[in-house]
Amino acid sequence: MSFPTLESVREESSPELTAAPRSPKRGLHLGPAFLILPALALALGIFAYPLAESMWRSVSDPVPGLQNYQWFASDSANWMILGRTLWIAFLSAAICLLLAYPYAYFMTISGPRTKTALIVIVLIPFWTSLMIRSFAWIILLQDTGLVNEILSWVGLGPFSMIRNTTGILIGMVQVLLPFMVLPLYSAMKNVDLRLVQAAASLGARPSVAFAKIFFPLAMPGVISGSLLVFIQALGFYITPALLGSPSQMLISQYIYVQVNGQLEWGRGSVLGVLLLTATLLLLGLLALLTKRSKRSTGDDGDLL
Repeated sequence: MSFPTLESVREESSPELTAAPRSPKRGLHLGPAFLILPALALALGIFAYPLAESMWRSVSDPVPGLQNYQWFASDSANWMILGRTLWIAFLSAAICLLLAYPYAYFMTISGPRTKTALIVIVLIPFWTSLMIRSFAWIILLQDTGLVNEILSWVGLGPFSMIRNTTGILIGMVQVLLPFMVLPLYSAMKNVDLRLVQAAASLGARPSVAFAKIFFPLAMPGVISGSLLVFIQALGFYITPALLGSPSQMLISQYIYVQVNGQLEWGRGSVLGVLLLTATLLLLGLLALLTKRSKRSTGDDGDLL
């Protein structure tokens, strides 16, 4: 009769100690990297490559050099068009904010059925083509259109609301308004309304409670909605082309004229690059101001 040895007992009790070490599977570590490759390729193909191509054409077409930038800097009309584009984009964002803020606030305090109806009203414009909406505004805002007829009935018209800045702003605000309402509502619904009620119970007037509590807490929605509307307004082409006039040309229309009308690819690329640069500078300035306002709000909140 044979007795088990010490080595056999060790092998049976802890087989993993005697097993050969397994090499780690490298595929598990590379898996997450492969998952982002399609999105990365799409971003490079849609965003990075056209941007790089525009920057290259701005200094290489028709001949290598900075003559395209010199052309832009030496012509005052170019600066006027760029300034008009930024100004109309700013006005569009401001008007959308003034109209969307009370609407989003009413959505926040409404019941489920009313809230659903208000959301559907916001989403309805997405179901209609932008071209159809622009042509509809032409019919409504023209000198003999429905809007001027209604104003004439009440003794307030007629007004010139097309082929000018007024028509451009009306059309752009109607298109961009949902992009302001939805971020505002997303931020407002996360605000605890009991904080406003608590401030009112402590003696604060409703306007003071709203300004000191609700408005700062909903500020992320104001910032994100304003940025979204402002950036989209910079690139509008169809609405300004149909509701505006050549004297109210925006930079997107000017790029089209340079590229398709005069075949000046270099000048069109310069306009696009400068518009992108101006947008990034404004966004950086806004981010700096937002950061400072958050610091001051945090200090005031500590004092309160």
